[in-house]
Amino acid sequence: MLAATILGSSMAFLDGTVVNVALPALQNAFHASITDVQWIVESYALMLAALLLVGGSLGDIFGRRKVYVFGVVVFAVASAWCGLARNIDMLIWARSIQGLGAALLLPGSLALITASFPEKTRGQAIGTWSGSSAITAAIGPVIGGWLIEYSTWRWVFFLNLPLALAVLLLSTKVPESRNQKASHHLDWPGALLITLGLGGITYALIEWPARTRHRGYLVMAAATVGAVALAGFIAVEHRSRAPMVSLKLFRSRNFAGANLLTLFLYASLGGLMFFFPMDLIQIQHYTATQAGAAFLPFIAIMFGLSRWAGGLVARYGSRLPLTIGPLVAACGLALFALVTQRGSYWTTFFPAVMVMGLGMTISVAPLTTTVMNAVPDSESGLASGINNAVSRLAALLAVAVFGAVLVMVFNHSLDQFLDQLALIPNVRAQVDAARPQLAAAHNPDPILQRAIAESFLSGYRVVIWIAAGLAALSALVAWLLIESGAPADSSIQ
Repeated sequence: MLAATILGSSMAFLDGTVVNVALPALQNAFHASITDVQWIVESYALMLAALLLVGGSLGDIFGRRKVYVFGVVVFAVASAWCGLARNIDMLIWARSIQGLGAALLLPGSLALITASFPEKTRGQAIGTWSGSSAITAAIGPVIGGWLIEYSTWRWVFFLNLPLALAVLLLSTKVPESRNQKASHHLDWPGALLITLGLGGITYALIEWPARTRHRGYLVMAAATVGAVALAGFIAVEHRSRAPMVSLKLFRSRNFAGANLLTLFLYASLGGLMFFFPMDLIQIQHYTATQAGAAFLPFIAIMFGLSRWAGGLVARYGSRLPLTIGPLVAACGLALFALVTQRGSYWTTFFPAVMVMGLGMTISVAPLTTTVMNAVPDSESGLASGINNAVSRLAALLAVAVFGAVLVMVFNHSLDQFLDQLALIPNVRAQVDAARPQLAAAHNPDPILQRAIAESFLSGYRVVIWIAAGLAALSALVAWLLIESGAPADSSIQ
């Protein structure tokens, strides 16, 4: 049973890390713009963030194993579709279906463990599940990078198919379970509004740089629809009999503060994870395998020190580790912006990865503990789901916002370079036509190629500094909103 849940959730975790390494290869294969590349990630993240809580509710009502298996099938079919995609639009649509499958299977994996294991062995089972997920997150990008380098990016998606088959075979021995007390009223209006709201805002942020001079009204319309839908979502959740997001949980100061911290901290991490592989592959000319392995020290630190970090709240309370951890992470992010872009990995990026990993390790376990202790035990499952959805939402917004910032800085910097060179019109037009590809743009003139690379680095550094600022802001949130005493003191009464 445990193997079935580990393999299923590993597919989703694997996909979330491997695809970032594959993005430069996808850009080359489809001659894709940065907007296209953002949608490859965002179409998946949007469906996952919006429907994660609905997926958990469906399992409670109709059977966790049934919904879990259905999610695995949807994810596998979508993965095959991704691998067979012949154009960028097909790939983006397939990725959105992948996100739907992940929203169904991810809540079910942990819920099946909770329902199938007695309390005495449940903690060990969850620990095994978490550890296996961490190992998958570490090994996945390396395997994916090797497949991209020596075969094709398509195998990044085909890799899910044997895993899905193994899960389906193992799931035949998993007992069915459901929540007999669960309300059979699903919050479909809330799910529709949150999807429409996040979709509208995401579309506006991603498409804004490309459409400011052409059909800008579409961006404004999308932003307006998104804002109205999000306002409607809050109103619906306030009045719903079975809300997808219970707003009363946010009356807890610790719960509200922890989720705001999650939003800022995971946005900084999401932005780094999206753009760092582009820097390594397109600017530093790392191989896909090397880029996939670059974050191994980060995973190793989190895996090795997670048990120690889990005890920090009991020893020091929530506020101190949740202030120090994000501050250390902010220092790590600052190192990514400050390090020279020349030299070996060990003297450039390795120290930044190590410091970032230490900061996230100090933060993650205490953050989870704070969220769970901030609410009554009867609400712990919903609280965990909300916090997980917030972390997914953070990555969704980060890729959209940071992408828009990077494009603006890139264009401004490139304009300055080109103005100094006084190019003839047709050469200037060639460079301008390749702008949407950012660092993936190739020019035979070494001076122009360097101008493209330097312009990308200008935008990349601005984005990383913003990410460092968000991490520091999350530390401030912890200091101001998280109570220093025992976490249980802030539970909802």
